[in-house]
Amino acid sequence: MTRTTIELLQYKLAGHGYDLIVANDGVHALSQARTMKPHLILLDILLPDLDGLSVCEILHRQPATKAIPVIFMSALTGDVTKRTAAIHAVDFFTKPLDLNRLEKRIREVLKPKVAVN
Repeated sequence: MTRTTIELLQYKLAGHGYDLIVANDGVHALSQARTMKPHLILLDILLPDLDGLSVCEILHRQPATKAIPVIFMSALTGDVTKRTAAIHAVDFFTKPLDLNRLEKRIREVLKPKVAVN
């Protein structure tokens, strides 16, 4: 994901009260997820070191991170990619992102978690 896209996401989501933790590659994303245990992960499929599909698969095999919902974002649009991502993800957004639709979906996914806390 480009720096501009990340900055737009941070700006948009911060305006709705969300904090973003950014990881620039798959290995760092795994580390951040294990350490920070976020309520939701926005995950690009095309990441350096370890692709997003592999990151998601690893997260969902580990008890401490398997319940964290994942929303994929990708420029890849093939049916196989979407079906593969759907195995562990709650949604799949194609780039360029519709930030309003993404923010609405984030609210939907997080609503039950916020109500419990």
